[in-house]
Amino acid sequence: MSLIVEALFLFGAFLVLLLLGVWVPLAIGLAGLFNLWLTSGFGSFQGMALALWGGTNSFTLTAIPLFILMAEFLLQAGLSFRVYRGLARLVKRLPGGLLQTNIVGCAIFAAITGSSVATAASIGTVGIPELLKRDYDRSLSVGTIAAGGTLGILIPPSIAMIIYGSFTNLSVAKLFMAGLLPGIVLALLFMLYVGVRALINPALAPSGDEPGEIEAGDQGVLATLNDLLPFAVLIGLVLGSLYFGYATPTESAALGCVLSAIIAWTWGDMNRAVLTRVFRRTISVSASILAIVFAAYIFSYSVSLSGLGSDVATWLGGLELSRLEFIILLFVFYTLLGCLVDSISMIVMTIPVLYPVLGVYGFDGIWFGVILVLLIELGQITPPMGLNLFVIQGVWDGRLGEIVRGVLPFYGLIILMILIVTLLPSLALWLPSHMTVR
Repeated sequence: MSLIVEALFLFGAFLVLLLLGVWVPLAIGLAGLFNLWLTSGFGSFQGMALALWGGTNSFTLTAIPLFILMAEFLLQAGLSFRVYRGLARLVKRLPGGLLQTNIVGCAIFAAITGSSVATAASIGTVGIPELLKRDYDRSLSVGTIAAGGTLGILIPPSIAMIIYGSFTNLSVAKLFMAGLLPGIVLALLFMLYVGVRALINPALAPSGDEPGEIEAGDQGVLATLNDLLPFAVLIGLVLGSLYFGYATPTESAALGCVLSAIIAWTWGDMNRAVLTRVFRRTISVSASILAIVFAAYIFSYSVSLSGLGSDVATWLGGLELSRLEFIILLFVFYTLLGCLVDSISMIVMTIPVLYPVLGVYGFDGIWFGVILVLLIELGQITPPMGLNLFVIQGVWDGRLGEIVRGVLPFYGLIILMILIVTLLPSLALWLPSHMTVR
């Protein structure tokens, strides 16, 4: 079977199953099984159990349910509003007011949830009613949240980075740190854009002391510290333990669970019913993600046994593309794929095929992880089917067209960030090169 026919069959089978309404993990697994049977026959199924056990019996993957549990303690305890309120006081003097709070809030929650969908939903639920009540521009309001939510898979901890690291045998701790500076720079670009827009057209973000009105009786610095300090300590200890080599990603996730539980009981609305909801949500979300990972190892085994990965590497090497041309090719591919599937599915389907190509172009695997996540971020807000667009649509009463109009400028800023990381790889590689890894 030719390379083109095999690749078209593999991805075509997945897309057909997806369009028929088949559950995503099942669609990925069945596509892999079809490809195995077509290229190697039923005999190839004999080694699949060993490949699945070897892939999923991973200490690294245990970090996923732990980071999800850490986030659920804070989300279910109703602490989203507390973070938003504290940040509103902190950035109220910046042009853009609560629009800036949206972006900073997404950056903070990105460092807690590790998920773009959870970040957008958490900040959107709290922020959109406050913005609309104060007559902020509707499109720009929802655009900042939909785009800011994409920071959830770039700023560590990132579930997408854990999945990428487990499939490529790269250090998850280094991948986390590689995403930190680009994530901060991207958030600053978002904030700069909002500030310039607000200065040019103040009607977009009505002036006044509205951030302090989110709760009557603003007590200034002490109130802000009381709202934000617990989360700052949580993020600092989790990321600091990773950077200085005191803990592995799994151990830092366990530490985060303990700290978030303490924060939830002390500052949040925590009781037995909420605790039950925390564990149910953690089990549900973890099972969904790990089901995709399990199916992806079938897909990966299929790609490996058929030699598709090495064939694609040889084919792309023969095209003699420049690094920038290769990134543009990936940009088109992931933009289209992002209209159909979520970030985790994009990673597990494409990395077995694309990772062997990195050696052809001399790409660093850690650096490529950051580029991959940025490309996936684009897919999350690609009109008209980007997942974050529908998350925001689900928490407000406006039209999808307003969200698309608001998110398009941020789409361009993510493309700019991809170019910056491509031309300045040290932005992603500097922190990993200076850290201690366990």
